[in-house]
Amino acid sequence: MPQDREKQLADRLPPGQRLTEKWPVLTYGATPRIDLTTWTFRCFGLVEEEVVWPWEEFLKLPRVEIVSDVHCVTHWSMLDNRWEGIHIREIMKRVRVKPEAIAVTAHADPDYTTNLLLEHVIDDDVLLAIKHNGRDLEADHGGPCRLVVPKLYFWKSAKWVRAFEFLDVNAPGFWEENGYHMHADPWKDERYSGQETRAMQQMRAEAVRKLRGRRSAQER
Repeated sequence: MPQDREKQLADRLPPGQRLTEKWPVLTYGATPRIDLTTWTFRCFGLVEEEVVWPWEEFLKLPRVEIVSDVHCVTHWSMLDNRWEGIHIREIMKRVRVKPEAIAVTAHADPDYTTNLLLEHVIDDDVLLAIKHNGRDLEADHGGPCRLVVPKLYFWKSAKWVRAFEFLDVNAPGFWEENGYHMHADPWKDERYSGQETRAMQQMRAEAVRKLRGRRSAQER
């Protein structure tokens, strides 16, 4: 029974989390229809040269399997997920990131973003997943490809990921602009923006100001 398992696995459940064996489908808006003939994964921003992989080329990159737990901000956790995909190291080997980059904005369909510190993106258990528990990743769960960042709440593991933008500021993404925490460590219960320190909130506001200023200047 789930409650018995929760007691047995209590050391693997962050504060406020409950165990589930089914994978809930949580999406803001409709699941996008993705055409693999036009799908690409792109790395841009503070890089020496932009890199783009079409789907067929992306599939040729070396793959790994990583087993990790999922912790959703809506209080469910799902343990021992077996992911298959491209380890973030394989991406970083092929992208020359400029030294001033400190953060990544993950861009995903349709017009979704989430922010991550670069140190979290290059962690050992981070990958771009195309399979879950031996099966192709279903569209409702982010297929054909989703980012998986196990040490943070699951909204940071962007579904339908399409690009990494390397930045020198840690600017909030979609959910971070709508009340969610910039960092999102489940073991610290970092769910909502109201929990952020004053310094983090100032950093958030300054990053938004800088990024908007640059993009406005580029459009002139």
